[in-house]
Amino acid sequence: MNFRVMARALGWLFTLESVAMLACGIFAYFDPEAQGRGAFISLMVSAGTSFLVGIVLFLSGEKIPDRIPRREGILIVGLGWVFSAVFGAIPFLLGDVRLSPTEAFFESVSGFTTTGATVIADLSEWPRGILLWRSVMQWLGGLLILVLLVVLLSGSGGAKFLFSNESAFQPEGTTTARIQDKVLWFLLVYLGLTIICLLGLWGLGLSWFDAVAHAFTTVATGGFSPHNDSIAHFSDLENGLLIEIWLAFFMILGGASFFIYVVILRGLLPGKGRIAALRNWKELRHVEEVRWYLLLILTGVLVVWISGSLGGEISLGESLRGAVFTVISIASTTGYATVDYEQWPVAVYFTLLLLMLVGGCAGSTAGGMKVSRLILLVRAAWQEVVKAFRPKQVLRMRVNGNTIDDEARAQTVLFVALFGLISLVSMVVVAVVETTQGIDFNTTVSAVLATFGNIGPGYGEVGPTDHYGHFQPVTQLFLSLLMIMGRLELYAVLVLFVPTVWKKY
Repeated sequence: MNFRVMARALGWLFTLESVAMLACGIFAYFDPEAQGRGAFISLMVSAGTSFLVGIVLFLSGEKIPDRIPRREGILIVGLGWVFSAVFGAIPFLLGDVRLSPTEAFFESVSGFTTTGATVIADLSEWPRGILLWRSVMQWLGGLLILVLLVVLLSGSGGAKFLFSNESAFQPEGTTTARIQDKVLWFLLVYLGLTIICLLGLWGLGLSWFDAVAHAFTTVATGGFSPHNDSIAHFSDLENGLLIEIWLAFFMILGGASFFIYVVILRGLLPGKGRIAALRNWKELRHVEEVRWYLLLILTGVLVVWISGSLGGEISLGESLRGAVFTVISIASTTGYATVDYEQWPVAVYFTLLLLMLVGGCAGSTAGGMKVSRLILLVRAAWQEVVKAFRPKQVLRMRVNGNTIDDEARAQTVLFVALFGLISLVSMVVVAVVETTQGIDFNTTVSAVLATFGNIGPGYGEVGPTDHYGHFQPVTQLFLSLLMIMGRLELYAVLVLFVPTVWKKY
């Protein structure tokens, strides 16, 4: 175990986090609406702590080699997310308004994993500097931490492990050069989408603060809003409908595969690689995951719209407006809300739960099991049906234009089975721990799926108008673990609990 290499990589990560805290602290200092310097002091203390630890780790470490063992790489990924959340929790522990340690850690994990679940009952009590930090955490966790870790672990098994989990079943291989090239293009696209979304929101009448806060959490498909009523805060404005449409558009973009944007961008830009990029552009027709993703959204909208209109209490137009935004928000695992969907019929309940489970596309900022795995499962099931009466027939499977071998198929089935098993066990754990709190079935199921799938709001006592603050501290810690596991696709976190991984051999 090379702890010094791990220290150098983690030092870089914590230093980046301190710079982000510093930026939020500067905003808090000059914020004209700030009442006192509580937010500024807490953010500066947090930035100083993260920077100090980062520098110590960096200086005590050694230069990261061109290739480091897979074990060290995976551990850096898992520990990086965990300790980033630890430092990110510090601003919530200081200041005039504060959270308990477990609540602060939950809020920080929810931010960095782009889940969007909150323990804060009243956001209006919190200074805007801290609220901005909530949005920045989600923006960092959406893609920037992934990019930094892959660059730092360039050529290592950890980088390939992390990238393959983020981008399963993609057409190109995962050689070191391609990984580096892809993540840098991802970063360019991520920055571009954020800036365009931000400027559009500002043009539609939002203040610079609201535009920045919501652009960061929309493109990251995170869902944190500085307002208690989320996006419903803007629904009654003159441009309320346009704001919802603009946000919905970028939620769809955030939940789709970034590979498509990279291929298109390469095809549009002049250069030596343009011919190859144009060739890849033609191959976009094989990237079927996005088509399935859009079809799921369209189907979900129709089901929710029709089901929500049956009662006749609201107009068809308002029902469609709420259905479109809610389905896109859940399918992209963003978690914004404009309506209380718990008031809709039971058909909506199961539709939204299904969308929570599936999530967005591989290679996106969205959570969930990913649409690519759903495609593979459906085709694998169909092949088993065919083999029941044609056992000797050789059947090939392709997803996104790639041939799926038996190993990839087995890994996907195992992942889904493990995802389901952990979900069921977690529901039992939450129900047992929260028995004295009178938790109901809806809350147990949705709290686990909403955190494990990195969605945020669920049903019952964690619905779109509720929060997670009423859970006991041990439950909040457990759900925090689920959020990290869901964001890192299980294995990078589960490996931390294997004793042999820490041994020298």
